[in-house]
Amino acid sequence: MADQPSWRVFTGDGTQRPDRRIPDPPPWRVLPGNETEDHEHVYLPYPRLVNAINLAICLRRPLLLTGPAGIGKSSVAEAIAHELVLGPVLRWNITSRSTLTEGLYRYDALGRLQHQQLTSQDAIEKFLRLGPLGTALMSGRRRVLLIDELDKSDIDLPGDLLNVLERGDAEIPELARREDQTIDIRAADSDDTFTVAKGRIVGRTFPIIVMTSNGEREFPPAFLRRCVRERVEIPTAKRLTAIVTAHLGPERAAKAEALIEAFATKIGPSDRPAALAIDQLLNTVLMMTRDDMDADSQVRKEIIDLLQRELRET
Repeated sequence: MADQPSWRVFTGDGTQRPDRRIPDPPPWRVLPGNETEDHEHVYLPYPRLVNAINLAICLRRPLLLTGPAGIGKSSVAEAIAHELVLGPVLRWNITSRSTLTEGLYRYDALGRLQHQQLTSQDAIEKFLRLGPLGTALMSGRRRVLLIDELDKSDIDLPGDLLNVLERGDAEIPELARREDQTIDIRAADSDDTFTVAKGRIVGRTFPIIVMTSNGEREFPPAFLRRCVRERVEIPTAKRLTAIVTAHLGPERAAKAEALIEAFATKIGPSDRPAALAIDQLLNTVLMMTRDDMDADSQVRKEIIDLLQRELRET
């Protein structure tokens, strides 16, 4: 068999090749445990988005970002946390079953019942843990909270969320009924504990809240007026070039000029713009600009088709 390009580590012929080296991952696919101190967090917001971010921070209002999937809305939270050195982003991924309680705290009632059957000790704090919203509110230092895909939520969640964000506090009913005055509860993302007095989560510092929506539903006016809102712009070819350059360098961006232009045309203004994510372009450029990429035009077309399947396709 002729020598295969180094990226083709699997051949499908059934021959075991233990010495076959798998290529290094793309820079944006490095797991947290392997990140180095100089790992770059690349995000290039446009000027209007920068203004929206700063307004939300200064006014202590949630930032609501709307736009198609894959356009980089969630990355805004990471960019803020990285630039302002605010620690890991607290993430609350919304589904149709998400409730406000889930964001505030988790209570393992079954685990507590089993514990009580085995021992006379109650120790309710062992079975309570703050959720991402509860942790963001109670943290003594400012945190960034990402509430992702809020438009997938139950119809009541935005209103329930609004009430907590306006007041800055919430009740934990399981604790409010107890005689204990204070209980220490663990944070959502660490073993740090926060003291809950009289069964109430009481906000200490306004978190920086980034909420995203794919635009699949409308939100109540009362909710919208309490947010700083921005519909994230579809990137132009110029901005896509800047994004590719930031991630992969100017040499690869120059080689991929035609790919970038074609991608910009696909997602740009039209009767039916393609549902494509920016990381699909990055994946395409990374692979198509490899020195050992196949020269066969049919193979190259097939690779582009594989990497740029529309998100609405299965």
